[in-house]
Amino acid sequence: MLKRTGGQLLVDCLLAHDIPLITCVPGESFLPVMDALHDLPQAEGAPRLIVTRHEAAAANIAEAAGKLTGRPAVCLVTRGPGATHASIGVHTAFQDGTPLILVIGQVPRPHLGRNAFQEMDYSRVFGSSAKAVVTIMEADRIPEHVARAVHIAQSGRPGPVVLVTPEDVLAEVDVAVAAPLHAPAYDAPLISPADAERLCDALTRARRPMIIAGGAGWGTRVGDAITAFAEVNSIPIATAFRWQDCVDNSSESFVGYVGLGCDPALRARLFEADLLLAFGAGLDDPTSGGFELDRHPNVMVVSPAAADLCLNMIPTSAVIGSLESAAEVLATIEVAKQPERKEWLADLRAAYLAFRTPRSGHDAPVDLARIVSHLDSVLPDDAIITNGAGNYTVWVQRFYRFRQFRTQLAPRNGAMGYGIPAGLAAAALKPGTTVVTFDGDGCALMSGSEIATAVQYGLKVVIIVVNNSMLGTIRMHQERSYPGRPIGTQLTNPDFVQYAASFGIAAYRVAGTEDFAAAFAGALRQDGPALIEVQTDPAQLTPDLRLDLATTAGAGNRLTPGMQAE
Repeated sequence: MLKRTGGQLLVDCLLAHDIPLITCVPGESFLPVMDALHDLPQAEGAPRLIVTRHEAAAANIAEAAGKLTGRPAVCLVTRGPGATHASIGVHTAFQDGTPLILVIGQVPRPHLGRNAFQEMDYSRVFGSSAKAVVTIMEADRIPEHVARAVHIAQSGRPGPVVLVTPEDVLAEVDVAVAAPLHAPAYDAPLISPADAERLCDALTRARRPMIIAGGAGWGTRVGDAITAFAEVNSIPIATAFRWQDCVDNSSESFVGYVGLGCDPALRARLFEADLLLAFGAGLDDPTSGGFELDRHPNVMVVSPAAADLCLNMIPTSAVIGSLESAAEVLATIEVAKQPERKEWLADLRAAYLAFRTPRSGHDAPVDLARIVSHLDSVLPDDAIITNGAGNYTVWVQRFYRFRQFRTQLAPRNGAMGYGIPAGLAAAALKPGTTVVTFDGDGCALMSGSEIATAVQYGLKVVIIVVNNSMLGTIRMHQERSYPGRPIGTQLTNPDFVQYAASFGIAAYRVAGTEDFAAAFAGALRQDGPALIEVQTDPAQLTPDLRLDLATTAGAGNRLTPGMQAE
């Protein structure tokens, strides 16, 4: 029998489950855990523990690690403010379907329920944003609770689990236990023969089918199989919101993504499809265009998690089973040829290529479309692109082609401040891989202090700050609803080059499109992090929408259609 503290037992149990990464901001409520991490061996070429400057970043790094690996990373935070700071990462994991374990230090058991210093009821705090919230009241039950947390985080639709650990439980000594318990491997059920037949029949009868791809249970083999099937049978594939990396965007069957900033023509043509096959994709708010797909007459959902089937909308029909088994079914069948399909696919593919091609006629010094297209042309297929939230992300989604699975790290819940922490997760877990993070000026200063974390751990990431000195998304909505009456969206920013230099990293300023290639090449030559500030036209709110700054306040709609990239 082994003797150890509760904190040591917790760490041993977490590591026994192949946790990819541990993040934290140290707190006094889990000092025994920190002590147990003192002798944690570091993985070759990468840190196993990343200490951040803010709990939000710690949670975001852990969430991004879950996206990259499919396994739950661990974020350790102290009670009260530490836990609530980390709540954004928990919400991201919940809405994005990412496995994550948040461990919160809690007040000692005798103080519970007395409004003790920094005490909170975490079942209430995280009740709507976690799959489970459990307080560990006995140290000898730590193995049980950790195993169950790992299982819940990965099973069905993945998501976050919160483990609350009173500090006296962690400090308890001479905890006797034989060994950590291991969560059983979770495998979604295989698609049934009856469901396989229904799936094949639906695809055979459809004259204008469209696959919407991406979702929990996805993998490289699934993406390859779906792409091969679609190419052979002339079926277009669109990806769900921020699932663009689930299939190779260079495939002749890829016709774009549906979500915020997608091609309005593609969204309209969803209703021309006589079968929408949501292969793994949850038809969430952004993907469905505010749940407009409720009106579609024929939506079939393929999902490994029965609980997901009616989560967002009520589909016409459903298939339950692992995505891999469903993809294998498609690989073995011949779908009856429908003469309309080739023309249907050709039209959609041509529209996608036109949508993603930068056009001439741009007058501003910086053309963000051409900058993203440059990255598309020079980055290797395994480069990882991260971003936060804001209108700047529309350029990334529109003009960059993702070619491999798990190369897009983006918050599907629209959380700002995500890009830099996600980039650090990628650099830590994938050393030697090119990592590029896009951040608006608003996003960048929500997590810019984590540049210090990148320097401390030698994490090589290129941070591109798209600076238009405003919160562009909110300004756009203000101008739509209250033309000429903006408030609170203008930003006073630091000199981002000097800001980066204060951390001791290389930094570049791009004031013209032609300057970007050299700046990016210089950033790639650095051994650690580097920053590029791209100064963009504040009037260009999206690639297709300009703000007429000369219009008199209150004189009507000041938003005009106008291409940044024509």
